[in-house]
Amino acid sequence: MTTRSRSNKKGLLAKYWGFVPFTALIAALAGWIPQVAPVMILALAALSSYFFVFGMPVWCGAINRDGTSCRENAHGLLLGCHRRQHKWQKVKMRFARARWAKLNRGLWTQPRESLATIGAVVAILGGVAAFVPLPWMPK
Repeated sequence: MTTRSRSNKKGLLAKYWGFVPFTALIAALAGWIPQVAPVMILALAALSSYFFVFGMPVWCGAINRDGTSCRENAHGLLLGCHRRQHKWQKVKMRFARARWAKLNRGLWTQPRESLATIGAVVAILGGVAAFVPLPWMPK
């Protein structure tokens, strides 16, 4: 009987650490945490955005040679998997207008990707909201 080594396995919190600042950001924007400084909201939004765009474990989604989507593990919405060509393909999708439709389709393929996309949009909007006075926020 073989035993598994836990030293190379990441814990759940280590994989999904970005949901902690995201939850705090939502709570601060909703007014559940009283008197939060705009700098703190901006920091929470930056951490959350970084996690969703570059750190959340998702599928790669790059197009394989046979026309199917790659199902290898990747980190974040904008990075590809371990294959160098897939990383370049995802970079090209960001800058070529004709490929934005393919990139957008890849952002909504699975619930995990959809959650990362919505989280990134909310975190970016939260960063903007740090400088806009919201009516329910205390002054």
